[in-house]
Amino acid sequence: MPLIKRLDSRSDDFAQTLRTLLAFDASQDEAIERVSADVLKDVQHRGDAALLEYTQRFDHVQAQSVAELEIPKAEWQAALAALPAEQRSALETAARRVQAYHEHQRTETWTYTEPDGTVLGQKITPLDRVGLYVPGGKAAYPSSVLMNAIPAKVAGVPEVVMVTPTPNGTRNPIVLAAAAVAGVDRVWAIGGAQAVGALAYGTQTIAPVDKIVGPGNAYVASAKRRVYGTVGIDMIAGPSEILIIADGTTPADWIAMDLFSQAEHDELAQAILLCPDAAYLDQVHAAIERLLPTMPRVDILRSSLSNRGALILVQDLEQACAIANDIAPEHLEISTQNPEQWAEKIRHAGAIFMGRYSSESLGDYCAGPNHVLPTARTARFSSPLGVYDFQKRSSLINVSPAGAQTLGRTAAMLALGEGLQAHAASAQYRLTEKH
Repeated sequence: MPLIKRLDSRSDDFAQTLRTLLAFDASQDEAIERVSADVLKDVQHRGDAALLEYTQRFDHVQAQSVAELEIPKAEWQAALAALPAEQRSALETAARRVQAYHEHQRTETWTYTEPDGTVLGQKITPLDRVGLYVPGGKAAYPSSVLMNAIPAKVAGVPEVVMVTPTPNGTRNPIVLAAAAVAGVDRVWAIGGAQAVGALAYGTQTIAPVDKIVGPGNAYVASAKRRVYGTVGIDMIAGPSEILIIADGTTPADWIAMDLFSQAEHDELAQAILLCPDAAYLDQVHAAIERLLPTMPRVDILRSSLSNRGALILVQDLEQACAIANDIAPEHLEISTQNPEQWAEKIRHAGAIFMGRYSSESLGDYCAGPNHVLPTARTARFSSPLGVYDFQKRSSLINVSPAGAQTLGRTAAMLALGEGLQAHAASAQYRLTEKH
């Protein structure tokens, strides 16, 4: 199997080959589905008792009560204080930038008044309570804490509750430090489908939330899918993706490493380069071959690149943009001169990185925009996580006496056409002159 596939957009079978490359089997493992369903049902019916049993079984943490599994704020603050100065500075800098960006997303209540005095508008209110799932143990994702908690707080959510598993009682200090920086309100040392169930249904100790956000393993993803409708969820994320449009002016090593930056997530991650310069694709291929052995996650990279990666020769940058819109990638780098010109042609992408200095990795951590992005072509109809995901919109309708006359007749006519007499009468009662 080649290190990475080489495709040519001029080939007769290019469209089918690309579709096959993009295809991702999202079907769920039946065993995982059964386990998550059973765990959720058990937590829904037995509450704290089930939560304690699963925490002991899966995380090997014993507790007499769920209250013992709450991690006090003093421990978060101690974790923050114990961070090396440079690491703490980086965490706080990222938090400030994420907050500054998301403050621009705030939406305010608005109204307008019609000539007859009728007032119409929209009322914006935050969710009451949000649950944030954060992987624990050896995995450390402080950036996920910032990206999920900060927009919720900017939106005005009064209480953000974080759950994170602590296998064998191991509590990740940088995750706790991030909770302190991001303004999280409470943290519970629970994880897995059982934590999702506790947040969705509530237990004797843990109050239910309105929405659950944050990444997790296959059991967590399955559980989030199942509780949707009882609570909101952010999204069901697939493997990470990067698509790069290059004109050949960026150093080949930079592009190779940008492809690595997503391919190293896991074997199913996808990294694709589009370029009209065949010689430049050769340079990037050579850079991949040279740099790959130096990477700690070389086996994951090799599998991801060989199975799902591609270097694609396109006719021109115009065609590259058309292909990008078809792919609708999670991350899109436009590594060209005058990148804004080509960004104008992009309709479907989770995040667009413009210019050779805008590496995707900056967006993952500290640029400011959210790194929770739509995957698997869902950027065609969905958006990055943002403040708007933690707010609700209510319509405002205050009909004046004069407005009731014109609107009443219109509504009654339409209601009668639908055979709904009570609807019509409700509007007609408010007419000063009955007809």
